[in-house]
Amino acid sequence: MSVVTTTMHGDIAVLTIDNPPVNAASQAVRQGLMDALIATEKSKPAAVVLTCAGRTFVAGADIREFDKPFLEPMLPDLLNAIEAATRPWIAAIHGTALGGGFELALACSHRIGAPSAKIGLPEVNLGLIPGAGGTVRLPRLIDPVEAARLAVTGKPISASEAHKLGLFDAIAEGELLDAAIALAKDAAAKPLPTPLLTRAAPEVERAAWDAAIAKLTAKARGQNSPHEAAAAVRDALDHSGTDALKLERERFMRLKGSPQSAALRYIFFAERTVGKSPRTKGVAPRPLAQIGVVGGGTMGAGIAAAALLSGLKVQMIERDQDASNAGAARVEGILGGSLKRGLISEAKHTALLASFNADSNYSALAEADLVIEAVFEDMDVKKQVFKALEAACKPEAVLATNTSYLDVNEIAASVADSSRVIGLHFFSPAHIMKLLEIVVPNNVADDVLATAIQLAKALHKLPVLAGVCDGFIANRIMSSYRREADYLLEDGALPHEVDAAMRNFGMPMGIFEMQDLAGLDIGWAARKRRAATRPASERYVDIPDRICEQGHFGRKTGRGWYLYGEDGKPARNPEVEALIIAASARKGIPRLSFSEEAIMARILGCMQNEGAAILAEGIAASREDIDVTMVNAFGFPRWMGGPMFMKDA
Repeated sequence: MSVVTTTMHGDIAVLTIDNPPVNAASQAVRQGLMDALIATEKSKPAAVVLTCAGRTFVAGADIREFDKPFLEPMLPDLLNAIEAATRPWIAAIHGTALGGGFELALACSHRIGAPSAKIGLPEVNLGLIPGAGGTVRLPRLIDPVEAARLAVTGKPISASEAHKLGLFDAIAEGELLDAAIALAKDAAAKPLPTPLLTRAAPEVERAAWDAAIAKLTAKARGQNSPHEAAAAVRDALDHSGTDALKLERERFMRLKGSPQSAALRYIFFAERTVGKSPRTKGVAPRPLAQIGVVGGGTMGAGIAAAALLSGLKVQMIERDQDASNAGAARVEGILGGSLKRGLISEAKHTALLASFNADSNYSALAEADLVIEAVFEDMDVKKQVFKALEAACKPEAVLATNTSYLDVNEIAASVADSSRVIGLHFFSPAHIMKLLEIVVPNNVADDVLATAIQLAKALHKLPVLAGVCDGFIANRIMSSYRREADYLLEDGALPHEVDAAMRNFGMPMGIFEMQDLAGLDIGWAARKRRAATRPASERYVDIPDRICEQGHFGRKTGRGWYLYGEDGKPARNPEVEALIIAASARKGIPRLSFSEEAIMARILGCMQNEGAAILAEGIAASREDIDVTMVNAFGFPRWMGGPMFMKDA
């Protein structure tokens, strides 16, 4: 059976693509469309409506084909042929039209969208640019700066914005197919519009263009594809459509073979394969209607807000009424921010508040299906909470700890039924950060593990399964390269040099900036906890302890590795730098000069060595687990794939 079928609605031919799950523009789809084009050019219907079965329009190319030679018909050739058709082609878009699907819609003479449709050119996220005319046709249809925005950022836009920009001829009222057929009949009675490829490119004042592009590419850091996308749109303005199309394709093919694109495609697939366990195959998760959160601080409030925004009821518990009120205010502040930014409607905001309650009595958790403990990182405190949960919650309720470092097996052993206990390590801010480490203790039941994975999906998080060890995957690796950064200080580097090397590598911030932001007291508490078991032979750097002993914990105290003024910007801290130089002298370590490359070689090597140990110990099941964790927890540059990908490459 062909993945493209044709049915007649009077004198209108309706072509339907049916290539589950997302109607990707695979070779079979391309061939089916070419065959249908040839057939309709012969049968000469009044017009052609192009639609898709299932939940979406064509949501992009078949990325699995990118590592193989492309098979004919090539997408650019198909789209050129569609654009040259003698009958109007109307793209009827629902769901998403992304990448090659968006380019397919651009090749049609008309476009109509369902009110909920979204369109975009996300190729930059795979280290690519549109390769079938997206950067050439789009600036001939809409404002070129807006075209560049879509190509450079890769962010999709709504149907209403698409209509406003001139991408959609109309937004459907009622059934999309009926509206598309009506548009087709209207188009058939009028002359065909000039094909986009043959239209003259609009003129743009160069200084204004350069300023707009500089703003659009400011966040690209070391990633090449956003800059290449901007250059391709500029080519479209400076050349004929035919010449620009050739230049676009050359640029696309060059990028397809680049290391950055290989890394981005790797992490794209890795994020879609992590979070699975053979233990949960065929295992039904437990119910997940009502969630409990113990702790209303920054983390607890973020977890509660994430659950509410995902449609779950949330009961928060704090130690007393004042703390409960403060926790509720934090949650309400997050929801209010979502309302202010237009992410939720007024009605939705009201409904979410109605689904939330805060209390100081654990008995309020009696009906909770899953409870997440998010209190202070102290084993005794957490055990007390779990004892209280065991007494208050129904026997089948899942009990989860949000610990960042502590032994989840020890926490699980504090309750009679340890099979109901699991680790759910969120990252702050919990309502924004996508990663969720699911820490799997020894005795956890299979359906509890399945429930944790289901919760991650419900919260739109990326689940990564981790074994029990100090810091699991993310914080164990971070602690390792933080120690290496401390060694670099004693060996001759200064905090601002290490941080600059990490930023220029592509990290969003350096390790010392990150510690100041999180609070130096957190790491200090962890180091004091580990002191009793630290091997005497281990090299230990006490510089951060000395900073904390002075009561300087980073941004929140105005002093840490850096100094913070009223503007909140970090400035070099002469006292800390003097402390560092004195530490080197005290230990007899000659201070050396390090290039940024040398600094990153040590930090990256440390990440990779610790990752290899994590794999060898079975804490992570695959390199993909580690790379997805590092990219999504600490902003390791996606266009480098992750430390383990770089090691293997």
